[in-house]
Amino acid sequence: MTLFLVESVLGAVDRTKFQAVVSELQSAAEARGVRLIEVQAAADHTRAFFILEGESRTEVAEAFRGANVPIALIKPVRLIGKDVRSDVDARDVNYLVEWNIPEGLTMEQYLERKKTNSVYYSEVPEVEFSRTYVCEDMTKCLCFYKAPDESAVKRAREAVRTPIDSITKLSADA
Repeated sequence: MTLFLVESVLGAVDRTKFQAVVSELQSAAEARGVRLIEVQAAADHTRAFFILEGESRTEVAEAFRGANVPIALIKPVRLIGKDVRSDVDARDVNYLVEWNIPEGLTMEQYLERKKTNSVYYSEVPEVEFSRTYVCEDMTKCLCFYKAPDESAVKRAREAVRTPIDSITKLSADA
């Protein structure tokens, strides 16, 4: 089974509508043998990030079509950090950092860089790194944090010497 990241731009939906979207997607995914692993949404619910486990990209895309949920991006990903399938409550994070990986950086180089630089998170103890999903095509990664505010996340990224392309405050009720 493969992990897939699906990003969706939902437009203006409130918390109740968002929960209905997730419920519908859950049903559509299960009907296709796809497992919804994690859901994170921007605080305003306009964007959502879904992690699913399935046999193929086609099955995952069909689940979204079946639930009438738009797809902005769908890619196979590798999980780095805590495994949300077993021991992490997906609500343990409140910030998402997106980073567009520079062309030419390999997965092996990325993993070595992560291993080397992760020790510097200790310089910003108020921020807790949770997990990263790295697109297998090495174009982008999503890094999840628990932090008191956006500036703390920025300090943590500076400490580990990794850029930020965007920061999203996450909904507490996704």
